Amino acid sequence: MTVITLQRHIPPAEQGLYLLLPFEMPANTARLDLRYAYQSHASEPLALPEGQFARTKRVNIVDIGLIAPDGSQVGASGSSRSEIMVSETSATPGYQPYPLTPGSWQIILGAYVIAPEGVDVEIRLEFTPKVPRWLCGDLHVHTLASDGSLPLEHLAEHARIHGLDFIAITDHNQPVKRAAFPKVEGLTIIPGQEWTHYKGHSNFLGLEQPYQGSFIANSQKEVQAIFREAHQNGALIVINHPYETNFGFRYNLDSLDYDLIEVWNGPMRPANLEAIARWDAMLKAGRKQVATCGSDYHEDTFFQRLASPCTYVLADSNSDADILKAVKAGRSYFAFSPTSLQVLLDVEGQTFGASLAWREGMQASLKGLALEKGDVIRLITQETTQDIFTAPEKGNFETSLPVTGPGYWRLEVWRTFFSFLPAMPALITNPIWFE
Repeated sequence: MTVITLQRHIPPAEQGLYLLLPFEMPANTARLDLRYAYQSHASEPLALPEGQFARTKRVNIVDIGLIAPDGSQVGASGSSRSEIMVSETSATPGYQPYPLTPGSWQIILGAYVIAPEGVDVEIRLEFTPKVPRWLCGDLHVHTLASDGSLPLEHLAEHARIHGLDFIAITDHNQPVKRAAFPKVEGLTIIPGQEWTHYKGHSNFLGLEQPYQGSFIANSQKEVQAIFREAHQNGALIVINHPYETNFGFRYNLDSLDYDLIEVWNGPMRPANLEAIARWDAMLKAGRKQVATCGSDYHEDTFFQRLASPCTYVLADSNSDADILKAVKAGRSYFAFSPTSLQVLLDVEGQTFGASLAWREGMQASLKGLALEKGDVIRLITQETTQDIFTAPEKGNFETSLPVTGPGYWRLEVWRTFFSFLPAMPALITNPIWFE
């Protein structure tokens, strides 16, 4: 944490003015805490027949507020608060959650009432830095606004009860406004939309309105225009369940602007296994294609549950911008549900999604946590697929492996969930690439 203290003397001549006090916001700040203090009251002795009495008199009133580098008012609270907190996801009442972009910010000091001798104002600023952490969420869910069974507020509570840190609202051809998001402590809600067509579905994440006008497209050219506009506007674009029999993606992917492929949609089944295999073929062909997953949740049934599967992402903070940034970079893995099962890969301080220059003697540190008896950790590389370890019972596993050449590494955990069914993927990671 970085702490700075600012001082400002306000003379009586500045009474009635709004004063601006600049400060620099450090890069990668997750939270700003501001505290300010000044002499607001003074004692005034009075001689009374009964004895001495000192009355408390208001001598100074200094209001406070905050302005972002682009000139936007982040908030103002008069003189009623001496402490203010702002982050990208939450803020003190009277202030709005706001991206803490590096640069020159300004504190508003409102000199409402100033004593004849003036007043000294001290401001303490605490900058809490972003710290990467694993967050769990679901990037493909539906509400009552399209064909889901729950209204948004109930879905948000449902997500938090399930231990999720974030969800993306992806109703069919229905944009969603942040103003409609309920406040659920600990849950980040990401605006999105599932562009839904008879020839394919795609999630546009991160924007309230990814494109202007209607979702309708009756030609490849019109589809390209929608995707191009959404991408240029900053949407993170996911090709959904591309190999489903009835809802697969029939347009030419090579002609479209997109970022990720959803390789695991809902319960593990043949269409997902095909998506994983085709994604791996892209990787083997030298394409740095990042994957993702989503439950495609509509309602609780025997075959469908919220966050089954779910995305674990190594994000710098719990803001939707940082979550989507990490998702786009591939700093993620996918699990069958919120679980303590975890596979971690570290190569020279880097993990999934990283691109490293390969060199002789390079080593990878691999950990498997909360493994069940019979779980198989599988390593898939440019050249081979090999089973690294089979858990003899419940426990954790750790090893070091040589990185023998350029290409990519990704990991899977296969588990036998039911004795009468074959083993299936329980966890899949994005790759780490070696140039």
